[in-house]
Amino acid sequence: MEPVSFNKGFYSVDMTFFFDVCVDIFCGPMLGATTIRGVAIFNKKVILYGSEGNVKVFSSDGNTDDLDAQSWSCRAMPKATVQIAEPVGLTAQICECPPHPCDGCCRIPDCICKRYGNDFQVDGVQRAVYVTIGLFTIVQIVRNVQLLIPAYDFCIPEKECVATSDDPCELFRRIEFPTDEFFPPKVGECGCEKPR
Repeated sequence: MEPVSFNKGFYSVDMTFFFDVCVDIFCGPMLGATTIRGVAIFNKKVILYGSEGNVKVFSSDGNTDDLDAQSWSCRAMPKATVQIAEPVGLTAQICECPPHPCDGCCRIPDCICKRYGNDFQVDGVQRAVYVTIGLFTIVQIVRNVQLLIPAYDFCIPEKECVATSDDPCELFRRIEFPTDEFFPPKVGECGCEKPR
């Protein structure tokens, strides 16, 4: 996740999804199925509004022996979270491989390569299985927001309270909830809108 240049409060979230794909291929009517396992990769980029945190954040899990990353990242960046529903396999087809099958591919992390025996053959491959996968996601930017609750010392009242006829519950119901006090401002309230 990175801040978007010239768009105050907006963040770019780059996601890479790796899918474990298992496909049964039938070579002929009398032959049995051959099972092929591999990895499908999908990249997605979203830009979301996350407001701005103009404070420095330090945490107790930092390393005191050398320069810690938290001392370099002075701004309070929000966190990106992704919720994913179970992927749905839609189609699969065998196609001829292009001359350079890995142009534009991203690197597959070692933890995923180990699941497949650390070996992905891409040189000399003539055919590839292209899959279409349906994926439902919710991408969010979350940020810690401070909530201030005043606390007062115990004190004995010096004068008698004036009785009122108002029901305190009714009085409370008439007060509008101060949403802006608890949450970061919306896009239109931060001065980020383009002039018309």
